[in-house]
Amino acid sequence: MAITFTSAFKRILFLLLITFTFATTLTANDLTLSLPPAVMKGIDATVRVEGIDKITNTSPKLLINGVRVDLEKDKNGFHTEYSFDEPSEVQVIMPGKVISKNVNPIPLWLSILPPLIAIIMALITKEVFSSLFVGLLFGTATLYKYAGANFFIAIGKGALAIVDTYLMEALLDPGHISIIIFSMLIGGMVTLISMNGGMKGIVNILSKYANSRRSGQFITYLMGLVIFFDDYANTLVVGNTMRPVTDKLKISREKLAYLVDSTSAPIAAIAFITTWIGAELSYIQEGIVNLGLETTPYSVFLNSLQYSFYPILTLVFVALLIWQRREFGPMLSAEKQVTQNSIESIKNEGKRNPQIMKELEVAENINPRWYNAVIPISVVVIGTLIGLFYTGWDAATWSNKSISITTKISQIIGDADVFSALVWSSLSGVFTALLLTTAQRLLTMKESIEGIINGFKTMFHALLILSLAWSLALLTTHLHTADFITQILTSINISPVFIPALTFIFSAFIAFSTGSSWGTMAIIYPLMLPAVWKLGLDAGLSHDDIMPLFYNVVSAVLAGSVLGDHCSPISDTTILSSLACSCNHIHHVRTQMPYALTVAGVAVLMGTLPVAFGLPVWISYLMSIGILFLIVRLVGKKI
Repeated sequence: MAITFTSAFKRILFLLLITFTFATTLTANDLTLSLPPAVMKGIDATVRVEGIDKITNTSPKLLINGVRVDLEKDKNGFHTEYSFDEPSEVQVIMPGKVISKNVNPIPLWLSILPPLIAIIMALITKEVFSSLFVGLLFGTATLYKYAGANFFIAIGKGALAIVDTYLMEALLDPGHISIIIFSMLIGGMVTLISMNGGMKGIVNILSKYANSRRSGQFITYLMGLVIFFDDYANTLVVGNTMRPVTDKLKISREKLAYLVDSTSAPIAAIAFITTWIGAELSYIQEGIVNLGLETTPYSVFLNSLQYSFYPILTLVFVALLIWQRREFGPMLSAEKQVTQNSIESIKNEGKRNPQIMKELEVAENINPRWYNAVIPISVVVIGTLIGLFYTGWDAATWSNKSISITTKISQIIGDADVFSALVWSSLSGVFTALLLTTAQRLLTMKESIEGIINGFKTMFHALLILSLAWSLALLTTHLHTADFITQILTSINISPVFIPALTFIFSAFIAFSTGSSWGTMAIIYPLMLPAVWKLGLDAGLSHDDIMPLFYNVVSAVLAGSVLGDHCSPISDTTILSSLACSCNHIHHVRTQMPYALTVAGVAVLMGTLPVAFGLPVWISYLMSIGILFLIVRLVGKKI
């Protein structure tokens, strides 16, 4: 009997346990409360709740500081936008379960410190890797400190979050992965066409035309203009191709990086058919729809080009420097150093500095042939264009007879998948180089593959920096760094004629702080296009008077984004320029920044600002070019 009673008791207990578990699952199934990674003071935060009472089919209740807050239902559960201005208790209540979280909002001004710390440290220490890491660590530690952790735990968790959250998320982004693969493939291709004598063959031919420092720089400049359709392709192809030529002509790596960086983004930003055009038109489209303007985004873009002072004047300034054979500032020191040293010193520095790829010597039994390099590079260039057309093709757009052929091509490329096009073309370039090398028996298959892998390895250091820069950009997004800067701008009551110049400076500062020109455009276009229109109407201006200011603001956002990108040591295109030219990254930033700021100053004072007051654009360009010529002539020293 004792045994029977015990067995029955166990069965009853088991059934009660199962019933309790089942009931609990029904009443509080997967109840979750989630908040953004960083809750900033005064910024709307999305409070998300998931879960529902399956017995009564009732929704959860949300209480903030004991006050009921209404939730909106969506396909993923419930959510609401709430601005936390003080430490608060957030509760989610359902029958049988309560979830509670304490929220301590972070002051918004702290959001500017992570990128600012990284930038200042990089400029002072001349070492970008540790600078980016410290900037990231400050930001992530701040998140945990305001989440309630003590100082040491916040530092420890922040360090782990850099790797398992921000770095991981940056590396899992499809666009970022595409850039990494593209960069590695370009590095492998360049290494292989160096080993098979192709690069030496190009050098031998270009040497006939690039027989002086000026002609070598001019050819680099022309190549930068020719590869106009994408800044990434421009930077990596031109930098890697011209580096052996400029080394031979005793042109510093810093000057090569400047030539590459200052022809890639500026030309890609203003050309009619580029990978930038899709993003630009989408932002403009959103602005004109919200304002109810009867025009097309492409028409606005075309009208705004005349106001693109910084990109256009940058291209003019580069040409003036080459023509006059003059330099100033840190670039003058870099050029003097390389002209006074031998070619061997350049190679030796490459061996000392891990950021500079070692130049590969061609075996004595290999006859240098130019086409072993030109064919793979052409495959990359032409393949990118084909890939852009393939991924962006729209039969309806092409058959539309009401739009011009230029507009059709621009819309197709604008809708293209640039990252897929770059990966396909670079992979095709590697296969082409491999086929040419092995078919001519210049190298064995094993030697060729080892060369390609060695090319992959040379990209590691720069790609690690690039990944940290992406992580910092993600952190600034979570911390709402742009919102902090935006609040400063909108608090100023100013005349509409000053808005284009202010927009240029504002865009440059955000791009400098975040390292992203595209991210800056996404932030500033929706803010400044309605702002200039509203301010114009409030000032009593007519539609015809506002439109020139509107076009000026459209171009100012783009131009300021490019300027900030040029000056920022955490910018991906600036890092890629250093990578492609095998130049010390901080040296590149230090030598390029004075030139970029010089052009920016002239662009604002002689272009953006006076044109907003009514000065004809052509007079502004004449004045600007004249002043740049005088600066180069009077301040620059001949090299």
